[in-house]
Amino acid sequence: MGWTLNRLFVRSVPTLRSGRVLLVEPARRHFEAWSLLRETSRQHLEPFEPAWAPDELSRVAFRRRLKRYRADRRRGTGAAFFVVRAADEALLGGVTLTGIRRGVTQAASVGYWIGLPFVRRGYASEALAGVLRYAFDDLGLNRIEAACMPSNHASIGVLERGGFRREGLARGYLMINRVFEDHLLFARLRQDARLAVGDDRRISRLGGETPIRPVGAGPPAAAAEGHAA
Repeated sequence: MGWTLNRLFVRSVPTLRSGRVLLVEPARRHFEAWSLLRETSRQHLEPFEPAWAPDELSRVAFRRRLKRYRADRRRGTGAAFFVVRAADEALLGGVTLTGIRRGVTQAASVGYWIGLPFVRRGYASEALAGVLRYAFDDLGLNRIEAACMPSNHASIGVLERGGFRREGLARGYLMINRVFEDHLLFARLRQDARLAVGDDRRISRLGGETPIRPVGAGPPAAAAEGHAA
C-alpha cells in the first residue's frame, strides 16, 4: 500500500513552499522564462553540467524535457520542480529527484541549479530543504544522495548546510561538458540528526504552514542539470 501511495504522490507533484521560494511543477508556460534564465546563466552552469545539445534552449527541446519529467513521474522514478520566488513568481532555477529506488533501498538522487542573477542569496538552500521534506515525508524515502565536482564550492556549501554528509570520491563519475569528472559523493538519511540551520526553516504547502522537523525526528545522480548553486 505504501509503495502504491508513493507512486501516486510522484504522479501528482504538489506545489511546495520553502522559505521564500515555491517549488512548482514545470509546465509549458515556463518556457520563455526558463530559456532566458538558462541562456543568461550559460557560462555559470556549463562547467558543472552535461554538455548542452545544439538545440538546448529551443521550445522543442523544452517540450522533450517536460515529456521526460512526466514519464519519470508516471514510472515513480523521479520528480522535477522549478524554483520560483514566492514574492513575484520569478523563475530562479530547478530542483529534481531522480533515480528513485524502492524495495530495500528507498533512495533517490537530488540535483539543483540556480540562475546566475540569483546565486548566493540562499535560494538553493531553501529549495533543497523543501525537496528533502517532500522526499522524506511524502515519498517515504530513507536516503537522498548528491554528487558534485570538487571545484564546485558553492554546491558543496549548499549540501553541507543542508545536512548532507560527505561519503567519498567517485573517480570519473559523470561526463560533464564532454569530460568524465571526479565527483564528491554526499548523502542525507531520514534518521540523521539535525546538522543544519536549514532544518529550522518553516516549510509550507499552499493552504497552510507547518514547521519542518529535523529529519531524525521521524515522519512529521545527478540530475540532467548539475549542481550549480
